[in-house]
Amino acid sequence: MRVYLFIAVVAGGITWLITPLVRHLAIRVGAVGRVRARDVHTVPTPRMGGIAMLIGFVGAMLVASRIPFIAGMFATGHQAWVIMAGAVLISLLGLADDLWDLDWMLKMAGQLLISVFVAWGGLQIISLPMGSLVTASPSISITVTAFLIVASINAVNFVDGLDGLASGIVAIGGIAFAIYSYIISRSFPTYASMATLIDVAMVGICVGFILHNWHPAKLFMGDSGSMLLGYLITCASIVMTGRLDPATIHASVYLPVFMPILLPALVLFLPILDMCMAIVRRLSHGQSPMHPDRMHLHHRMLRIGHSVQGAVLILWGWAALIAFGSIMILFFDLWRVAVGFSIAVVVLTIATMYPYLKHRLPQIAAEDRAYEAARNAARHAARSARTLPQADEREQREREHEQREQREQREPHKDQ
Repeated sequence: MRVYLFIAVVAGGITWLITPLVRHLAIRVGAVGRVRARDVHTVPTPRMGGIAMLIGFVGAMLVASRIPFIAGMFATGHQAWVIMAGAVLISLLGLADDLWDLDWMLKMAGQLLISVFVAWGGLQIISLPMGSLVTASPSISITVTAFLIVASINAVNFVDGLDGLASGIVAIGGIAFAIYSYIISRSFPTYASMATLIDVAMVGICVGFILHNWHPAKLFMGDSGSMLLGYLITCASIVMTGRLDPATIHASVYLPVFMPILLPALVLFLPILDMCMAIVRRLSHGQSPMHPDRMHLHHRMLRIGHSVQGAVLILWGWAALIAFGSIMILFFDLWRVAVGFSIAVVVLTIATMYPYLKHRLPQIAAEDRAYEAARNAARHAARSARTLPQADEREQREREHEQREQREQREPHKDQ
């Protein structure tokens, strides 16, 4: 465990030191994003922060390759080098988008090509609880792997809308996944785990970058960073879950058997949810799935009254609840996890809705008072409408009575 903590510190330290240099480079080459209608920030801010994260990740991996405890994974196979090559390629593709705003179809094609290259290089989902994908067809294994990588890349890219949001969510998911992969690795002769190594390095670069990216951010990660994070967290999950045989893992550790499918989705639950909602929303309006708008989860948080920092912290809380809640069954009884999860949901729901309720409740009270006043006025008008005919009828009878008396008084005079 100490080796993994050291790698995380190395990755975070390199990223933290390199980020200011990358910021100056971004300004010099003109990688400064203009303020768009959908953006939250109001000041043009440099992008390309993903390059600093890439340098931190590759540097940490190179250091790890020299540590005896981990070096065997680099010497006995080329998987680690393929993952690093894919990280470089995906960051360069994101850098091109940061500089020239690539068309979404071109960017998607690039993501797919890089994902296929990585899968062809050996990073594949070999087996799932339903059976072996390689036995069915190697092309199916490559296809599924590439699809998962592209989906995760775009999920993280979709949620990257507030300072520190995407890096924080990925760091939280990476910590949860690293704990899970470390526990799984203890079932094997060596504790060395490529999935855990990727996760801790990824967490390190996220933390190192957040120190410069907290609101108000000095530098944005851009697509070069968000695509890198989506790529890395998917690679870690594929390295671990794609090769596990549920029959060889004790049920208390590997629960349920569909965890290879569920855990990556749970770790990235918020980004995936936001991406799915955006795609459905845009297609229902007849727009492209990549058409930008201001209806993402973070935009909704700001709209109901949260500050940028408050929205980020609450979304971090939801991400932590879902990510860590999915692995708590490894340590606690299911009913304890359910109780704790329910309490956390209530607390986070109150925190999420508090600004809205704080402003909305007085409005609701004012609306209730106005409604009550209008109802009282209507009742008064109805009573008046009912009593008015009665008063007119009484006046009419009084007039008829007076006229009758006047006639009776005149009639005697006529007789005389």
